[in-house]
Amino acid sequence: MSTDPNALSRRAIAMLKAIADGRAELRCSCEPDLRVDGLPCCDQSTAHDLARAGLVKATRLVAPGQWAPAELTDAGHRALTGFPATAA
Repeated sequence: MSTDPNALSRRAIAMLKAIADGRAELRCSCEPDLRVDGLPCCDQSTAHDLARAGLVKATRLVAPGQWAPAELTDAGHRALTGFPATAA
């Protein structure tokens, strides 16, 4: 999955917005599942892609299989707002 805002699907953008709004949780796993407003996300494949791309993460470390609030990474914020990554 690209972190380019123009390459993200509308569903991926909606997921990022829900996470930014504090409405989402991730289940700790090698492929973290996402739920929004307490309901399982309808597209876990995209949720996995967002995590794999480094756009989202859990706010805290929890035991495998447990849920934790989700948050955007710096890359996730940039992808959502459309700002290019800054060179380090």
